[in-house]
Amino acid sequence: MLSDQGKPGLGDVDAYVETLVRNWHAPGIGVCIVRNDQVLLAQGYGHRDAANALPFTSSTLFPIASNTKLFTAVAAGLLVERGLLTFDEPIRNAVPSLRFHDPSLDAAVTLRDMLGHKTGVPRYDMIWYESDYSTKDLFERIRFMKPIAPLRSRIIYNNMMYEAVGHIIELISGKPWHQFVKDEILTPLGMQRTLFTYGDAKEDRQGDYAIPFSERRENDELWQVPAPKDDDCSPAGSIVASLDDIARWTIMLMNNGAIDGKQLIPASVLNATLAPGLPWPNELNDVLGFEFDLNGIYGMGRMTSAFRGHLLTSHGGALRAFHSQVSYLPKEKIGISVFVIGDHCAPLSNAIGFDLYSRALGLDATDWTARLYEFAVKEKTKMREARERSVPRGVPNTRPSHDLEDYVGSYEHPAYGQLHITADGTQLRFGFRHINQPLNHFHYDRFDTPDDEAHGGWSVLFLTSALGDIDRAAMRLDEAEAVFVRRPIRPDAELLAKLVGTYETPFGIKINVKLSRDGDILLSSPGEPENVLETFGGLQFRSSAFPDITFEFVLEEGHVTALRHWDAHAEIEWTRTDDAIGRTTAKAVY
Repeated sequence: MLSDQGKPGLGDVDAYVETLVRNWHAPGIGVCIVRNDQVLLAQGYGHRDAANALPFTSSTLFPIASNTKLFTAVAAGLLVERGLLTFDEPIRNAVPSLRFHDPSLDAAVTLRDMLGHKTGVPRYDMIWYESDYSTKDLFERIRFMKPIAPLRSRIIYNNMMYEAVGHIIELISGKPWHQFVKDEILTPLGMQRTLFTYGDAKEDRQGDYAIPFSERRENDELWQVPAPKDDDCSPAGSIVASLDDIARWTIMLMNNGAIDGKQLIPASVLNATLAPGLPWPNELNDVLGFEFDLNGIYGMGRMTSAFRGHLLTSHGGALRAFHSQVSYLPKEKIGISVFVIGDHCAPLSNAIGFDLYSRALGLDATDWTARLYEFAVKEKTKMREARERSVPRGVPNTRPSHDLEDYVGSYEHPAYGQLHITADGTQLRFGFRHINQPLNHFHYDRFDTPDDEAHGGWSVLFLTSALGDIDRAAMRLDEAEAVFVRRPIRPDAELLAKLVGTYETPFGIKINVKLSRDGDILLSSPGEPENVLETFGGLQFRSSAFPDITFEFVLEEGHVTALRHWDAHAEIEWTRTDDAIGRTTAKAVY
């Protein structure tokens, strides 16, 4: 610990933070303070692992979440500096494979729009959060994200755009995002304890990494909450760093890219990230009833604002139980970064910096931590009371429309991936990403999971086709209802091959059945577009164009002899006429 003389104007920081650890029941807090090109403090308080009382140190590896974004913005800026990208021309000029939901966005969105949260596209966090998608997979799913505001009309925070920029960096540089950031930023800066996944941190030779603990929602007991995925490498928020490394990062930022007498990052790149974009929303200030800073403007990967008459640049980071704030005063060249373990004490990541800046600037004290503690206690109490008042509101005496086994299957959404519904005796189970929970009947064809403290509560509404089978499952994800389509179980390739051939209607019209390259059954009629037949069950299929029209192949003694076709009003049998009857090796047609 440093003496008060080592921290001019800041007072006894150690006693101040240690008091907050006790009063807020914080598992651990880390603080680093830099001035000009000197580290005044890099110190952990409390524990990095509350269960084993292991100390929080200046080298403890801590997930900085969205403070990753500035690394991604600087990496993109380096490619702009080299003439390989531009901030303000349509990004599709350089990356034609990028597709947005709206063609007008394809023609207009720039790299600055993506890094500045100005696309008008909402978050869609559940596409990337805890998924197994690569940055390339996420890049390809931008096209499923529907805008809700005109381009550049307002800030809508969007992690997916940073995932896409990460892949753009790979496409342009030839290196994966993490390798480019390591080679171009971390290694030159000497940031040896900055890694890219929580799994990397767990493999640290020193074993010095933060463990996520937080208070339970019903009481003040600390419990270990689910940690970030080991292999989640995200340009939007996966970097794990130490206080020592963040101190070097902040010194470099404050000094326009220079550190240790060397210009490591071009000043023009850093200045570009600070260029004013759109105003930051003030909803939280309205809720709190007071303001820390004023007139927040987001640039790229960070924002600027006014703190008690002084220019401040900052960015926060939040993952479950891990909260960070990296900030500095550009004119005074004072930087304060705070790491906090625990969701119940997350406000300290902001309040500590504001308290210490006030001290450093010689301003009258405002007890930010007391104000936020009162709000945090009130919020926790109100939410606990709300849960206690909650009662089931399902329609009584209703039953599912089908037997439970009929709901079992895999359902797929083009952006969100797969939802798995399984059965465990008389109980359905919900499987989505890392979550596996019981699924209980609520009413009609709606089933809910318990409101689990670790994974939350989920609700699934099963939908039926025109033929009465369960073929879709709807959930509310992000900003809208997401419909997952049931994945059919196809007949094996040998049986599918037997279906290929020519069939004749009672009116003498020849119908050809083919196999596509992907193994789909294609129905071809003279003068009509090919119709894809979707598996319905066994040798039954339905029309993709008209789901209430079904088909069934007639199998007699191992040979397909006919194709029955029916809708709600008529049933017609088409006779097999080609020479392939009896063969078992028909070839697919492409």
